[in-house]
This record gives sequence, C-alpha cells and structure tokens, in this order.
Amino acid sequence: MRSLLALLIVLPCVSQDAVPFRVDVHLVNVSFAVRDSSGALLRDLTKDDFEVLDDGVLQTVSYFARSADLPLTLGLIADMSGSQDKFVKRHQHDLKQFLKEVLSERDRAFLICFGNHLRLASDFTSSAQGVMEGLDRYDHSTHGLLELAPDSTRDLGTAFYDALYYSTTVKMYGAEGARKALIVFSDGEDNSSEHHMLDAIESAQRENVVVFAVRYTEARKGHLSARNKYGIRVMARIARETGGSDFDAGKADLNQAFREIGEELRSSYELAYHSTHTASDGTFHKLVIRGKRPGLTIRTKTGYFAGEESKLDNAEVVP
Repeated sequence: MRSLLALLIVLPCVSQDAVPFRVDVHLVNVSFAVRDSSGALLRDLTKDDFEVLDDGVLQTVSYFARSADLPLTLGLIADMSGSQDKFVKRHQHDLKQFLKEVLSERDRAFLICFGNHLRLASDFTSSAQGVMEGLDRYDHSTHGLLELAPDSTRDLGTAFYDALYYSTTVKMYGAEGARKALIVFSDGEDNSSEHHMLDAIESAQRENVVVFAVRYTEARKGHLSARNKYGIRVMARIARETGGSDFDAGKADLNQAFREIGEELRSSYELAYHSTHTASDGTFHKLVIRGKRPGLTIRTKTGYFAGEESKLDNAEVVP
C-alpha cells in the first residue's frame, strides 16, 4: 500500500492497475543494478547517490525505488539449431541448474526453443519441473507446440533475432509488477530472421527486459570462424545494450553466474524522470546513470526511443 500511495502522489495519471500509456508526458522509467569496486551488489543507496543524463542533459528524478525482492518474469530462450547440436546436453543441464539457482514459487518462467521456427515448449509456470518437461516434449516432437510468428517463412536454420524479438513483444509485453529478463542459450548466430539485431535490442529496451546471454561457441580445431566471432559480438552487445551481461559457457562458472543473475535481478533499483526532450519522434536517446560515490559500477540499458510505452513496476519506495 505504501508504494501504491507514493506512486499515486508522484504520478497521479497512473491507474491502480498500472496500465501502459504513451509517453506524451515524456516519462522515462529505468531499472538498474549497482556494484561496488569489489563487485558486491549495493542495496542501500538513495536517489541522491546518482545523476541521470538524457543525451548529456542532467535530469530531475521524479521517482526512485528499491526493487526489493520483486518476483521475476523470465524467458528462457534455447537455440536448437544445427550449430548447437554439440551442446544439446549442456543446454539441458544448464537450464536445469539455472532454474534450481534462480526460480522460486513467486516467479514465472517460459521456455522458447528455436531453430527456424519458434516453439513455446513451456508457457509461464513457477515449476522448474514443468519447464524441463516442456524441453523434453520439444526434444521428442514439436507437434502440438504453439509457434510464435507462424506466418513467417524462413528458408535457413537459425532465427536468433526473431526468437528474442517475439519473446519480448509477445510474451513479455504488458507483464507488470516483476523484474523481466531473457536468459538466452545460444551462439548468437542468425541466418533466417525477419528482424535484425537492432529490432531485438529496441524491443527489449522498450519493455525494460534485461538480456543475459550464455554463449556456446564451437571452435573448430581451436579456431574461431568469422561467423563465430560475429555471434560473440552480437550476444555481448545485446546484453550490454539492455543492461545485462554475457557469459562464455566454456569458461565461466555458470553455477556462480546464475546465482549472480538471480541476486542482481532481485537487488536492483528503479527511477523515473520527465525528460526535458519533448519530441515523441521515435529517435534514440542515450541514457547515462552516473554514481556520485567513487567506485560504483552501474548496469542499465543504454537508452530509449522517444514515444515508446512506459510503465512503473511495483517497488518499495525509498524516501
């Protein structure tokens, strides 16, 4: 109740159901995580510890909150194309470990498996077992599984960008009162999507969806091909632009990485400001949150597109 009252005081035009609205009032909503110089998450900061710059112009923060222990809305995106054949068992193992480390009964997760078709292997559920049963069903047969964007004709085998784009625009759209993230298990390579990388990034930024990328790259005889290197850069950029991070499954301690993802998602902050840039013309605005204390590392999306929809998630309001 305290957070709702504070939200209504700050934003009287927002209904109790937090219905999305167009940014004709130029409200920009941002979630972010903060670590100190040792890498530890910081949970006790206030709005006075930050400055917000929109295209280099200092902004006045209207709303600030700690998203303390919010439930999570998660999309698990598993690449089942030919380039990942070698890693199918790793995907199964790592998906199971991620769910074990992160998913609680308060959270919801869905699973998309893709090659050149996007199949909903498991719809939203709080059951890790339910997600894994969905993966097992996909492994045996895709018959009867809902397909996202079924009218798209793809001649080749990997629709990586479409998997991210439709997971965000179809499954994440309108999800409120939770921290939203996609966890992508892939090599980042694409040869059949109707959308491109910037579409995937923009859709995630619009819906405040953080992307964490877990990369499985097959280096032939120890050497990376040009396509391998492209996929590596793609996954790193999508994660960076949306406020997430990327991990090399062949080198990283994924159990530790999954714990860190869960802690970060549950220990983030939210702020909102009325941008001094008033044109709703679809242009990209660079966003920077700068810490006033030394040694702070702040991870957030790199910007937003003017005129996109904005929502405030439920959070504990910090005085």
